[in-house]
Amino acid sequence: MAASVAAAARRLRRAIRRSPAWRGPSHRPLSSEPPAAKASAVRAAFLNFFRDRHGHRLVPSASVRPRGDPSLLFVNAGMNQFKPIFLGTVDPRSEMAGFRRVANSQKCVRAGGHHNDLEDVGQDLSHHTFFEMLGNWAFGGEYFKEEACNMAWELLTQVYGIPEERLWVSYFDGDPKAGLDPDLETRDIWLSLGVPASRVLSFGPQENFWEMGDTGPCGPCTEIHYDLAGGVGAPQLVELWNLVFMQHNREADGSLQPLPQRHVDTGMGLERLVAVLQGKHSTYDTDLFSPLLNAIQQGCRAPPYLGRVGVADEGRTDTAYRVVADHIRTLSVCISDGVFPGMSGPPLVLRRILRRAVRFSVEILKAPPGFLGSLVPVVVETLGDAYPELQRNSAQIANLVSEDEAAFLASLERGRRIIDRTLRTLGPSDMFPAEVAWSLSLCGDLGLPLDMVELMLEEKGVQLDSAGLERLAQEEAQHRARQAEPVKKQGLWLDVHALGELQRQGVPPTDDSPKYNYSLQPSGSYEFGTCEAQVLQLYTEDGTAVASVGKGQRCGLLLDRTNFYAEQGGQASDRGYLVRAGQEDVLFPVARAQVCGGFILHEAVAPECLQIGDQVQLHVDKAWRLGCMAKHTATHLLNWALRQTLGPGTEQQGSHLSPEQLRLDVTTQTPLTPEQLRAVENTVQEAVGQDEAVYMEEVPLALTAQVPGLRSLDEVYPDPVRVVSVGVPVAHALDPASQAALQTSVELCCGTHLLRTGAVGDLVIIGDRQLSKGTTRLLAITGEQAQQARELGQSLAQEVKAATERLSQGSRDVAEALRLSKDIGRLIEAVETAVMPQWQRRELLATVKMLQRRANTAIRKLQMGQAAKKTQELLERHSKGPLIVDTVSAESLSVLVKVVRQLCEQAPSTSVLLLSPQPVGKVLCACQVAQGATPTFTAEAWALAVCSHIGGKAWGSRVVAQGTGSTTDLEAALSIARTYALSQL
Repeated sequence: MAASVAAAARRLRRAIRRSPAWRGPSHRPLSSEPPAAKASAVRAAFLNFFRDRHGHRLVPSASVRPRGDPSLLFVNAGMNQFKPIFLGTVDPRSEMAGFRRVANSQKCVRAGGHHNDLEDVGQDLSHHTFFEMLGNWAFGGEYFKEEACNMAWELLTQVYGIPEERLWVSYFDGDPKAGLDPDLETRDIWLSLGVPASRVLSFGPQENFWEMGDTGPCGPCTEIHYDLAGGVGAPQLVELWNLVFMQHNREADGSLQPLPQRHVDTGMGLERLVAVLQGKHSTYDTDLFSPLLNAIQQGCRAPPYLGRVGVADEGRTDTAYRVVADHIRTLSVCISDGVFPGMSGPPLVLRRILRRAVRFSVEILKAPPGFLGSLVPVVVETLGDAYPELQRNSAQIANLVSEDEAAFLASLERGRRIIDRTLRTLGPSDMFPAEVAWSLSLCGDLGLPLDMVELMLEEKGVQLDSAGLERLAQEEAQHRARQAEPVKKQGLWLDVHALGELQRQGVPPTDDSPKYNYSLQPSGSYEFGTCEAQVLQLYTEDGTAVASVGKGQRCGLLLDRTNFYAEQGGQASDRGYLVRAGQEDVLFPVARAQVCGGFILHEAVAPECLQIGDQVQLHVDKAWRLGCMAKHTATHLLNWALRQTLGPGTEQQGSHLSPEQLRLDVTTQTPLTPEQLRAVENTVQEAVGQDEAVYMEEVPLALTAQVPGLRSLDEVYPDPVRVVSVGVPVAHALDPASQAALQTSVELCCGTHLLRTGAVGDLVIIGDRQLSKGTTRLLAITGEQAQQARELGQSLAQEVKAATERLSQGSRDVAEALRLSKDIGRLIEAVETAVMPQWQRRELLATVKMLQRRANTAIRKLQMGQAAKKTQELLERHSKGPLIVDTVSAESLSVLVKVVRQLCEQAPSTSVLLLSPQPVGKVLCACQVAQGATPTFTAEAWALAVCSHIGGKAWGSRVVAQGTGSTTDLEAALSIARTYALSQL
């Protein structure tokens, strides 16, 4: 038996390792059971099983946009939203901190980054960029291996009715190098459940040891596989479910340490499970995709979908079906979660997905314009009940997809024109320039994928400069690598072991409620109270817990309470100092405070010894805190004003504020106009001018769930949660019948705020730009800075007005016109870079750029007139002949070239070279050879012969050239010009 099991393991190792795709159709049924219920019923059965039979709490899917995790482009696994629990950093006051056993269906996207299935989609019958991950979790040892395996086996065999003989399992075989023993406990659990030893296989860390990343929680896993062959011939295994037992932590040095608490993390792809239960040979044949495939056929009038792959898929029609069906699901889900096609990060990946879908739909399926957008309602119909945000945003999704599709098709047509124009300049054997192809590619301006550019060139029989393209790609990769170099986390941090040790010792989370202990005095100033605290723990820079720190040592302090605001919610951390009780003249500067799993860690430099148990008094930097408070309240007012101006669909995507400025990212259908920017500012100014009271109160989180207009972000909020309301008491604002939250700013927020809006003083939006289609970033300043920005704006407006008057008066000569043009150019630069109202900047730039065009037109007219006058003077001085070589006064090289051209137009058989002396011995040169000149007589060589003699340079073509130099002996230069020309004539 052992030998046969070993032989089976060897045969199946490759299959299990790859989790192979279903590459071709088969007529063998996947299950002896009748086809199961619809996908929606399969999803519901999973959730109901864990909730009703095993007491799991059902939690909604997180957004596919990662919450506070820069290591991910998209949420790609069900466990992503629970990382704070695994890492021990979860806020103990949050709802998540109470999770013990939970289950959900998580929206996942694997495109870009480490997990990237984009290019595989369409090539086989199973890959997807968007999929749903069914999962159940047990946190803090709520249950572990035996219960997890029992639940999984019960669900698959008893609820879903999968025959036991079709299921195989694998477990971790150990890793001697890491000092890890085989997971015999899990093996024995499966054997006790009746799985034959021949279907219980062991594998090493590559297959059966799961890690979150290079560091962090990890552990052995056991996988459940389904046999597609059903006992006929060799087994064909596909992975159904992965059960991970997190019991170790991968340290920065690569070693493994036991986790303070153990967790269970499981994941099962809904699409593959549904295919098995519905007896389908491909996930694309299930009811998750069949409505989309039918809609694609109806919309494109394409041949019906037959599920072919590889060479059997003639014309790649079925590949195109799968690409379009998969990609429109991904696009719909991402856009509904606030990720829009753009130019960097996740938006860039989404842009690639959309354009790939357009390519396949237009080029292969011959789809009509606007086709992709028409598929959005089908996605909403199939997924909207499970994910209501799709239903809420269906119109916006369809509009964005249609707009981007139209933009790409326009880029495609423009790209074809650029290719045709470039080809006309190439010789018969020339390769297509890599630089042009790169400019057309997704890394360039138009966004045409490189394989599409190659295909378009191939159709025209032209070869692309692949070597040059590879060089450009390497340069781009190096540039991106430099940009993406991991920034070392600034400051100290408590890792999972430090947090686990604090919890083991029973150290309570830091009481940071004193951060709200401040008051507004009758004089209008704010009074910030001090805070008495005790040192509970000290840490060195490398995170080591110590009993004391010495003079000059940078350290981390954990106190029982604090009045410092720790950086979170977009607000910068407080800074300030602390003193030891009875030693008020020795200041310990605190540069930063940050929250780690409910504990506030203060970063300080110790001027003297400090030890555990010391009593200290904390003082926040009042000016810094007040600046943050003003910016935070201003951010709320700005958010509210945007909704008032642009409509309730405007939602905050993120923010950051410090005493210097605030940044707010919001969803917008189109870029804001100057009028809208000004209206938003006016709305904020009105609220500031009314000096309304700002109310703050902690309330149960459940009370905020159904309040119309209440602003909250996709974040984990503590319970109770703090509500900030402008002008309306919190109790009234939370009354659903009052509708108050629709009329003023009401938000869930843990930040520190002003107590009245008047202290904001003023708000000016000083910048706006689109981060991606549908997302705008605003920069704003307040108070005295805002007033200075308005004054600078008015000053620049006066300068623009003065320039307009100067231009209207006209210029007497070219020199005066050039001076005005340069002044306008400097004014453009000043307006572009000034800290001033953005609405005013936009208006002034439109005006001043129009002035620049008018000034340039005036210069050209004056130069033409001046050139005509000088041309007549020269024609009168020189009798008709083959050569004119002379000096002439000219304001610029441009005027000199115009004189030469006009001379040659009026005397076509004459070759002309003119020199124009300038201040400080500089000389300008311009020449043009006659139409009938010999081939060896070129303008560029003529100008070079003269300019090299006078220590300058020349440039141009065979017919026209120009140059510069320096000399006081113009006659010698003219003599060289005549001699050279006569030798050529």
